[in-house]
Amino acid sequence: MASHLCLSFRFLDGAFHGRGDGGRPEWPPSPLRAFQALVQSAARSADGALPPQVVSTLTWLERRAPPAVVAPAGAAGNGYRLSVPNNAMDIVARAWCRGNESNSGDASPATHRTMKTVRPTWLVDGETVYYLWEVPDSHAEYVTGHAEVLSQIARSVVTLGWGIDMVVGDAKALSADAAGALAGERWEPCGHGAGGLRVPVAGTLDGLRDRHQGFLARLGPSGFTAPPALGAHATIAYRRAGDVAPKPLAAFSLLKLDATGFRPFDTLRRALIVAGMLRHAVRNAAERAGWDGARIDAFVLGHQNAGDGVDTAERSIRRRFAYVPMPSIEARDKGRSEVVGSVRRVLVCASAEDCEDEMAWLRRALPGSELVDERTGQPVAVVSLIPTSDRMVHRYLDPASSWATVTPVVLPGYDDPAHYRRRLEREPDAGEQRQLLDRLGQRVDGLLRKAITQAGYPRTLADHADLQWRETGFWPGGDLAGRYGVPDHLKRFPRLHVRLRWRDPQGNPVSVPGPVCLGGGRFYGLGLFAAWRPA
Repeated sequence: MASHLCLSFRFLDGAFHGRGDGGRPEWPPSPLRAFQALVQSAARSADGALPPQVVSTLTWLERRAPPAVVAPAGAAGNGYRLSVPNNAMDIVARAWCRGNESNSGDASPATHRTMKTVRPTWLVDGETVYYLWEVPDSHAEYVTGHAEVLSQIARSVVTLGWGIDMVVGDAKALSADAAGALAGERWEPCGHGAGGLRVPVAGTLDGLRDRHQGFLARLGPSGFTAPPALGAHATIAYRRAGDVAPKPLAAFSLLKLDATGFRPFDTLRRALIVAGMLRHAVRNAAERAGWDGARIDAFVLGHQNAGDGVDTAERSIRRRFAYVPMPSIEARDKGRSEVVGSVRRVLVCASAEDCEDEMAWLRRALPGSELVDERTGQPVAVVSLIPTSDRMVHRYLDPASSWATVTPVVLPGYDDPAHYRRRLEREPDAGEQRQLLDRLGQRVDGLLRKAITQAGYPRTLADHADLQWRETGFWPGGDLAGRYGVPDHLKRFPRLHVRLRWRDPQGNPVSVPGPVCLGGGRFYGLGLFAAWRPA
C-alpha cells in the first residue's frame, strides 16, 4: 500500500545555486522552493488559470506536515565573481534618445554592470532530490490521484534554484520500503527554528497568487507599488540522522569576591565541588524567582522518580540542567603544547533542545550570585556571565571530529561482571589471556557506546565512533582517572580517560559540536571532552 507521496527533481548539471534567508547557501533545496516551482509550472501550463484538480492537489499538499528530504551530500564549491548587467538599460536608452551615441558613460551598456558572487553547491554521489510526505492510512486512497496530478505538473518544471539549475521533475506514490530505499542523506523536520528550511503551510498557494497579482499590477497610475511579500510559510529546522542538535547553554566565569580576577579551583579535587556549589546557586535563584518545588526538584536538582514507569535511558535525558566546570586548556612551551589547568569557567547546559526559555531566565538570574562553600558557609566566588565566543569556551563548543577527556568518563555499568580480571590473575596461557582481554575490551567498548547514546547522540554516531581508553589522561596535566572526585552513588563504577573520534558509516571524520560530556557523571561535569588538537 502506498504510504508516501514522493516528489523528485533530478539536477542535470550536478550543481545548485539557490540561497536561503539572508543569502546563505541552501542545501537541500527547501520544500517551499519545490512548491513554488510546482505552482509556477502549473500556472504556465494553464496560461495562469489553475484547473480545479490542480488547486485541490496543491491545497492538499500545503496542508501536509513538512516532508522528509532525501538528497545527495552537498559540497560547497569555490566561489567566483561574474560581471552582470545591472538592469539599467533605461538609463542607456534615455542617453541614446538625447542623441548621445558616444558609447561611453551613461550611453554605454558596459557602464551599467555589477559584480555577482557565485558559490554553487555540488551534488556528491547522486543527482536527485526527493521530497517525501508520509500519508496516514486513512488518506492512502488519495495518494495515487494526487501523485498523478503532481507528476504532470512536476514534469513541466524546468529549473529549481537559479535559472541555470536545470532539473527533470516527477512525482509518484511509494510504499514505506521503497521510500526507505531511496539513495541519499535523509533530512527529517525537527521543529521550528531560525536557519532552517522554508516550508509551505495552509494559505501558501493563495499567498503566491496574491504576490503574482501584485507583481502584475506593480505599475499603475500612482506609480510603482511593490508586490506583497509572501508571508504564508514557515521555517522548520531539518537534521540528518547523524547530526547533533545544539542544546541551550550559558557560560559563566568564576571571579574573586571583589571581581578583580578569576577565582581558580583545582580540577582534580575541587571540580565536583564547584558543580555542587553552582547547582545550589541556581536552586536559590529559582526559589527567588518563584519556581515551585516540583519544578526545582526535576529541572534544577535533577531528582527523578524511579517508580514513574520510565526506563533509565529515557529518564537520563529528561529536561534538566547540567553543571559543567570547564578546566582551562593552557598553552605551554611557547604554544607548542597544551596542559589541563584549573577551573575558571563553568557551563550550565540543558539536556533537551526545547529549554531555551529556562536558559534565557538563567542568563538573567544567575550573574552576580555567590558560590558558597558548604563546609564553611562562606562565599568563595562570584558568577559572571560571559559570551560563548570566549576563547576558552570555544575549545569546548566548536565542532571537531576528535575529542579527549579532561575529566574521566564514569562508565554506565560494571566493566567486568564475569570477573575476567580475576581469571587473568591465575596467569592463563597466551591464548586464554588474549581471549579474556578481548572480552574485557568489548565490554568497555559497549559501555562507552551506551554512554554516547544515553547522552542523546544518534545511534549511528555511537556505532561508528573510534574509541580509545586508558587510566592515564590524554592531556598533559591530567591525573589517573580513579583519583577524580565523583558523587557517592557513582563511586562503584569504573572511570576511564577516553579519546573519541567521530566517524560516519563510511569511516570518514564527522565534526560534532560540543559540549561533549558522557557517562554517569555528565550532569556534574565528569566525562567532559575538549577538542583534541595534538601538537
